[in-house]
Amino acid sequence: MGELFDYNILLIGFMGAGKSTVADYMKKAYSMDVVEMDQIIAERQGLSISEIFEKYGEEFFRDLETALLVEMQSRKNVVISCGGGVPMRERNVKEMKKNGRVVLLTAKPETILERVKDDHNRPLLEGKKNVEYIAELMEKRREKYQAAADLIVETDGRTAEEICGEIIRKLQGNKEEMEK
Repeated sequence: MGELFDYNILLIGFMGAGKSTVADYMKKAYSMDVVEMDQIIAERQGLSISEIFEKYGEEFFRDLETALLVEMQSRKNVVISCGGGVPMRERNVKEMKKNGRVVLLTAKPETILERVKDDHNRPLLEGKKNVEYIAELMEKRREKYQAAADLIVETDGRTAEEICGEIIRKLQGNKEEMEK
């Protein structure tokens, strides 16, 4: 089938917005490679994300994210699922744009809560799983997320197939727009 895209697709969005679900679907449906940034960083360090934060601090972790974004620029047709904090750093946004298209997945705070309520690997949310807190955290990030995005896709009440279909359509539509 050949490669669908001659660039990478970067998925950003709040935890629970559906980045991993969408990435998995793209892998199956379009045989794209998937890079889960958090997972790769954890594997390379031999520590969980929480442990990296405790041992080396947030700044160290953010530097690893930046380095990984730079590293990925030598590849294409990869879906890169970015940790929630990646777009908060301006340098990262620059590196993301060099990789390809940035797709922001959004969901309502209620939807996020429903998706993450039983997941205990969310250091930022432990003990604060309620709609108000999630809404507040989302609001803090919204501006940076939107500034980084080339494309915004809502995920509430939609299947991975529907979401991916919209992403592919919009990206291929953009290509045609750009070639005119």
